[in-house]
Amino acid sequence: MAGSDAPRAAGALARWIVRRRALVAALWAAAAIVLLPLAGGVERRLQVAARVDGSESARVEGMLVHRFGSPFARYAVLVLEGVPSPATPEGAAVLRRATASAARVPGVTRTFSYLDAPDTLFTGSSNAPAGAATYVIVGLDAARGPADALVPPLRAATAPLADSLRARYPAAALDWTGEAALNFDLRRASAADAARAERRVLPLTLALLLVAFGAVVAALLPVSAGALAIALALGAAAVVTRFFPLSILLQNVVSMLGLGLGIDYALLLVSRFRESLARGLAPDDAAAEAAHHAGHGILLSGLAVAVGFAALLAVPLSEMRSVAVGGLLVVVVSMLLATTLLPGLLAWLGARVDLGRLRRRARPAGVRRDDGGARWRRWGRWVSAHPWRVLVATGLPLAALVAQARRLETGLPRGDWLPPALESARGVHALAAAGRSGVVQTVRVVVELPRDVSALDGDGWRGIARLDSALAADPRIARTRSLPGLLRGNAALVPYVPGDVRGSFVGRDERVALVEAVPREGVEPGELTTLVRSLREADAARLTGVAGARLAVGGLPAFDADYESAIAACTPRVVGLVVGGTFVVLLIGFRSVLVPLKAIALNLVSVGAAFGAVTLVFQDGHGARLVGLAAPLDGTFPAVPLLVFCIVFGLSMDYEVFLVARVAEARRGGAGESEALAEGMARTGPVITSAAAIMIVVFAAFTLGDFVLMKILGFALAVAVLLDATIVRAALGPALLALAGRWNWWPGDSVAESSQERRRRESARTRPLGKSDCAADLRG
Repeated sequence: MAGSDAPRAAGALARWIVRRRALVAALWAAAAIVLLPLAGGVERRLQVAARVDGSESARVEGMLVHRFGSPFARYAVLVLEGVPSPATPEGAAVLRRATASAARVPGVTRTFSYLDAPDTLFTGSSNAPAGAATYVIVGLDAARGPADALVPPLRAATAPLADSLRARYPAAALDWTGEAALNFDLRRASAADAARAERRVLPLTLALLLVAFGAVVAALLPVSAGALAIALALGAAAVVTRFFPLSILLQNVVSMLGLGLGIDYALLLVSRFRESLARGLAPDDAAAEAAHHAGHGILLSGLAVAVGFAALLAVPLSEMRSVAVGGLLVVVVSMLLATTLLPGLLAWLGARVDLGRLRRRARPAGVRRDDGGARWRRWGRWVSAHPWRVLVATGLPLAALVAQARRLETGLPRGDWLPPALESARGVHALAAAGRSGVVQTVRVVVELPRDVSALDGDGWRGIARLDSALAADPRIARTRSLPGLLRGNAALVPYVPGDVRGSFVGRDERVALVEAVPREGVEPGELTTLVRSLREADAARLTGVAGARLAVGGLPAFDADYESAIAACTPRVVGLVVGGTFVVLLIGFRSVLVPLKAIALNLVSVGAAFGAVTLVFQDGHGARLVGLAAPLDGTFPAVPLLVFCIVFGLSMDYEVFLVARVAEARRGGAGESEALAEGMARTGPVITSAAAIMIVVFAAFTLGDFVLMKILGFALAVAVLLDATIVRAALGPALLALAGRWNWWPGDSVAESSQERRRRESARTRPLGKSDCAADLRG
């Protein structure tokens, strides 16, 4: 019956894809042959260090390399614990062996420890316990590429020594920490979390799909599509790294979204195909119809998600741009797999898509009334009849949750949030026990002097000493280091200072000098970023007493400040790009003004609710132990709000597009506004429920990892999808559609629909009455 009509109803492109499915499959096979081998080695190509392009902290590092020639422009910290104090002959011998092991690694420029300067800075504070850790500052050659690349060979060099020391000192440990090691460990932990999340999620996802479809083959198709989307996107990322450096955080995004979107898009297409088969269409026609109708929704949804990731490219942070590239790659691959490869596979399978039935009769999701469609249809009719009740009943609790978002703190968390299993975290803890963890957070202040002033005598020398004294007097600073400080202000001793020491503190042209400030124990990262900003805003001439002097501030606290500033500066632009781009995509897709405006408003509600939930759990501590936190955090990382906004804004569009597209389709088929809404909810309710359950499982799996940033992100996305699929799309959205009525489709489809209605009325007046018309009149 409808078999002859289906090809005309399906789009020409959808019919071509189904007819040429062998060619399409061959092209995908060729892509897989090229990209899948690259995906296996992508982790080796991804960087673990974070960068803020063009920042002041990056400029200071560049100055230390090029103008100073400092061997400690980049450095790592080797922490020795459980061994005798370096002030004893036995401890000095151990320290000597450790420094020698590190110095032999290619790329190490110099070491600095108690052996070079018998200072209490290396033996722990007066309150430190006996046998507290000591440490070695190890300079890293900036010309050899990213500093974190040296972390594995450094650890390999000292591991044998640690093993031999434990034979005599059972508690002995040699741990590498510092900015390079922390970056390396955190990003590796992030990649490991992603791999573990995939292993947890796939069996659960398959189980959910088996429940949704009731057939093994139908359930395996979306899972296979999601896994293939991840692999192909990672392979494509490996190609991109040949031209642009990318962060290892890309792996998390690709895994998270590949499992979520890849499976969701395939789920939608398979559901539509089975629905068409159930209506009696031939496999080719059913596949073409699914590719045309479901494909339209998938492309609109994917474009909306892609807009969010594309906007992140405007942020001058290597991590955010890597997240953007990973997100764009996996979204594009997931869309193309669902709309090109999958229709051909379904046409080949035909009725065999129901092989491996788990119950007597397969009940395609969203097709028959006994699978939940009837309940959704009744609910849609009730919402149409009582939209204001629905808005009040569901909107007020959601508004209360959104209101909590105003208290969200976006700075670095206070306290100990590092995963305890990381070697770099153990090193930080050992330094903290010795009262010396501030070494990792050293603030590096570079003074640029006027052309006619030297840093080694006269006003320049006195200016550096004056800045040193001002920093030492700050209650947040424990110790300072500078050339005047080392020589106790005696410039006459400068000629006797070794060249590498002098180069560490004074530039080759003698017009730049370095003052390092080691923070006091217990000073929080937020206080140090405040110190950095105050130094940058300070009058350099007043601090140094040298007219025309300028200050540049670097170090890890300065990097944190630059990171926060870059996020804050770009957030309005990114939000504007996401909102504007989404509006344009939906305006073109639905030829409506009100539909995109309503979708944007509801997406903002979903984002706000996610922020509110993060505030209650991670910041206030309600249920924090359920997500693996021993105590609440006082901050949620600067990157979290922007990442959540961009990802949630796109993901929330999925269900909006699926629902509105089916409502519009029912309306074009002749249904009235209320009945079209009920039909749209009946057709999409079961599918959206299954898709949302899968997404929630995927995102929730990331809350079980050790990397706190991904834990927060996974929780926020899971909450957003849960609220979006239950309250926003099942109640608020339909209620707003019901209130707007035919104005939902202005100015596009409303005119066409009005014309169709007029033609139907004219046809009804002129055609002869049949039995069904008489029966309808009698019922009336």
